[in-house]
Amino acid sequence: MTHIDPEALVASLRKVQTSSSTTGIVQQLERAVSVVDTLFGYSGAGLMFAEEGKDLRYLVTTDDRGRSLEGAQLHLGQGPCVSAYAENTAVTSTDVQTDPRWPKLADRLHPDVRAVAGVPVRLGGDPVGTLNVYQSKPYEWDESDVQALYGYADVIEQLLTAAMAAEEKSALAEQLQYALDYRVVIERAVGYLMGKHDLTATQAFTGLRKQARDSRRRVADLAAEVLGEGAGDTR
Repeated sequence: MTHIDPEALVASLRKVQTSSSTTGIVQQLERAVSVVDTLFGYSGAGLMFAEEGKDLRYLVTTDDRGRSLEGAQLHLGQGPCVSAYAENTAVTSTDVQTDPRWPKLADRLHPDVRAVAGVPVRLGGDPVGTLNVYQSKPYEWDESDVQALYGYADVIEQLLTAAMAAEEKSALAEQLQYALDYRVVIERAVGYLMGKHDLTATQAFTGLRKQARDSRRRVADLAAEVLGEGAGDTR
C-alpha cells in the first residue's frame, strides 16, 4: 500500500503549476514546499540551494527543527541532503539519528528529526539544490514518497527556469547561475578524485569541500586546480 494518493498528488501539482504569474519566485517556492509538507502529512519540509562555496543552505523551510539538518550538515559536510545533491539522486534514511552512513550527524540534529528523504532539484539536468522532508519518528519511505518529491522537484525546476528566462535579477537567480556555471568543473574534479582514491561521489565531494573551506577558497577554484586548470579558465 502506497503512502501517497496519486490523485491528490496530481491535483496538488496542478495547483502549484497554475499559481498566479504575478507571484514572486520565492513566494511560489514557499507555497510548493508548504503543500509538500501539509498535504502528505510530513513533520517538516525544506528547500536547499547551493551557495557560492557549494554549501547547501535553506531558502525555504517549514519549521526551525528542520533547520538543524542544515546546521549539522554544514558543519560536518555530510548527510542525506548533501548526498542527494552530490550524487544527483534520491536519498532516504529510515532514522537519520542511527544511520551508520552519517554517524556524527545525530549529535547535531534536533531530536525530532528522525526519518529524512531528499531529492535533487535540477536545472538543465544538473542539481542546484535539494527538496527535503522529514518525519519526527522512524519511518519507512516507499516509492510513492520518492515519486511525490520528484514530482514537486520538477515543478520547482519549471518555476526556476521561468524565473531565469525572465532574467529576474535577484540573489536567488545569481545563486542558481553560479551553481550552473561551476557544476561541470566540480563534477569533473569529483570524478577524478573518485578514480584516483577509490572514493564515492559523496566522499570525494565532501573532501573537496572541506579542503576548500580549510584553505578559505572557493570549491570551484580548488576543483580547477585539481584538474590542472587555471582558476581564470573556469570563469
